[in-house]
Amino acid sequence: MIEAPPSPKISSEPHLTSGNGSQMIAVRALKKQIDGQEILRGVDLEIRKGETLALIGRSGGGKSVLLKHIIGLMEPDSGEIWIEGQNIVGMNERQLAAIREKVGILFQGGALFDSMTVEDNIVFPLLEAGERDPKVLRSRVAEMLEVTEMEGQEEKMPESLSGGMKKRVGLARAIIRRPSCVLYDEPTAGLDPVVADSINKLIRCLQGRFGITSVVVTHDMKSAFDVADQIAYLHQGRVYFHGTPGELQQSNDPLIQDFLLGRSETWRD
Repeated sequence: MIEAPPSPKISSEPHLTSGNGSQMIAVRALKKQIDGQEILRGVDLEIRKGETLALIGRSGGGKSVLLKHIIGLMEPDSGEIWIEGQNIVGMNERQLAAIREKVGILFQGGALFDSMTVEDNIVFPLLEAGERDPKVLRSRVAEMLEVTEMEGQEEKMPESLSGGMKKRVGLARAIIRRPSCVLYDEPTAGLDPVVADSINKLIRCLQGRFGITSVVVTHDMKSAFDVADQIAYLHQGRVYFHGTPGELQQSNDPLIQDFLLGRSETWRD
């Protein structure tokens, strides 16, 4: 219980400006090596306010690494990451805490606290932020339960929830402080098609209801086409394509066609 104590944009360079009021996120020339391996090799990417961008690419191509950079969980070797006009590279933890109020994240497994009820998991970020008014806490939790269609589940423990329900609780927790942007790490991974479709619709619902900007890392191309206004294809540590779902589907580029059809690209590597 709550208690208050154009044609396919291949290898293009987007026009990025730190002062553009329509931008939510701008990534410039981002590079990162891990254990001597180049993961990000100069990523340039722009994400506008209120849009949903799907980030696709092969396993190990740097998608999740890029996501962790955007939330400040990893520090790049070089480059810039602008969040609503602020370059977060080099920020200390106190400064990053203010940025993270604007950017929520839904981890692949939901990352729920096993010893807490659904309600307590959802309300946790508000309590951490210092909110103590029981009426405010109850109201915000009720709103999140309604948005994620989890009404009546507040007293359940995570162990009794299905995979899809865990994702919904994790999402409710991610948005309870009403961030400007939510990052999704494989939101439909491990879910059956019907449940996956419900999660995709929920992502779209949040965009329409709250104007939330979304970045969705996914291997599920149906999910990408269902939710995305823009799609960025990360290949060998760079943004190889950035455009609309329609532009991606219409591309005749062999590398893109191989990816969309699930054909091996080893001969290209």
